[in-house]
Amino acid sequence: MKKSFLSHILLSLSLCLLSLASCQVREAGGVVDGEPDIFPDYVGVTLPVNIAPINFMVRDATAIRADFACEGQLLEVVANSGEVVDIPAGKWRKMLQQTVGRTLDITVSVWNDRYPDGVKYNPFSVYISADSIDAYVAYRLIEPGYESWQDMGIYQRELSTFDETPIVTNRQNNGGCLNCHSFQQYNPDRMLFHARGAGGGTVFWKDGDLRKVDMSATNLKMKGVYPMWHKDGRYVVFSSNKTSQSFYSAGRTPIEVYDMSSDIFVYDTETGREIADPRFTEETHLETFPAFSPDGRHLYLCRADSVDFNNNFANLRYSIVRADFHAEDGSLGEKIDTVFDAVATRKSASFPRLSPDGRYLLFTQSDFATFPIWHREADLKMIDLQTGEEMDTTPLNSNETESYHSWSSNGRWVVFSSRRVDSRYTRLFFAHVRADGSFGKPFLLPQRNPMENNYRLKSFNIPEYIKSKATLPKGRVTDLFR
Repeated sequence: MKKSFLSHILLSLSLCLLSLASCQVREAGGVVDGEPDIFPDYVGVTLPVNIAPINFMVRDATAIRADFACEGQLLEVVANSGEVVDIPAGKWRKMLQQTVGRTLDITVSVWNDRYPDGVKYNPFSVYISADSIDAYVAYRLIEPGYESWQDMGIYQRELSTFDETPIVTNRQNNGGCLNCHSFQQYNPDRMLFHARGAGGGTVFWKDGDLRKVDMSATNLKMKGVYPMWHKDGRYVVFSSNKTSQSFYSAGRTPIEVYDMSSDIFVYDTETGREIADPRFTEETHLETFPAFSPDGRHLYLCRADSVDFNNNFANLRYSIVRADFHAEDGSLGEKIDTVFDAVATRKSASFPRLSPDGRYLLFTQSDFATFPIWHREADLKMIDLQTGEEMDTTPLNSNETESYHSWSSNGRWVVFSSRRVDSRYTRLFFAHVRADGSFGKPFLLPQRNPMENNYRLKSFNIPEYIKSKATLPKGRVTDLFR
């Protein structure tokens, strides 16, 4: 009896869905001379050939249809009730393979109270690039406040699907803070992260070996913050920062986060020794955000003259400098070159990141200080290290904050955090990098439900590409903090 009743319900549901689908696939009764107002904005973007379906929505639609075509040939029709075009994964993968290296044209029709017979908009196009993107992107999810937080974790998202899984959460370290994750050359089997609070430390996961290190108990007793692995996997460079924050009573910026002091040191993962160069630990300068070049031969970092924080804070600006790195002993060369001059530009640089071929230096530029996430004027900038010229990064930037960024392993994609959607939450945007170093229009991380980008009250923090899924052993991590 129960089985028969269930079968009847399933059959009725199937017939309803078929009826609804046939109703939606009908042609719209009118036309609109313009492009549809869709969210997220995928109009004119370049997509990797292995990206997840770009589901989008038209607000207030009661039914929606999208026709996908290439060079005049209709490939697929997707119709749904409600506001969202929900593209089946199989159909999407097929379309990507059919249109690689070409343009996919999308024509949207909408039914709503204003247009009960439906209207069809002009088609918009997306270009399907043969340049693939890395399999996963890793990031921290945290509330975008500065006073408190509760649940946080480092997560990974498979970019060809909508699958998101945790790498580590603060349930595993007794509710403490987790931050500053880093992967060695896109390798999920070589990573580290910081765990703050009681029993905290820096957790290293390297080729099956898991250990927690109290950096303040090593030979230099310097706490490691912003890390980056050397290409060979032996060394990690850290900054050691004493951070403070101040609050504004008026204006667009609610808070300023800054370093009272900061230095650079190198950690040897094989011997446990910290290596410091006196030139980058003295009090007359502040050093932060270190980054190795992809070939491992140079170390880049942000450096500023110390200032009187009470009277001269607005003049705190960071240049980007470079020194040779000697992998045989972890030391730095004598010469220090200035790559970006804060004095000449009257701007401040953060997060220097080099393209995998070592040619381009991408960084965040703000008016002053070193924590651009609270600076609405913060933009991404890029220098061609072969010519010394600044590249055009206009396509990447908005009127809101652009901040942390990473290069894909093939150098053809960048991911960066931006507050352009609502001015408060940082979300992940991706942009194609052409062979000449120019950028395509950025697109928002695809979600199965586009409104996930609005409903999820977490900020995406520190996006890093990885080539495959990270499998940090959950039980062993928890045991580190018992």
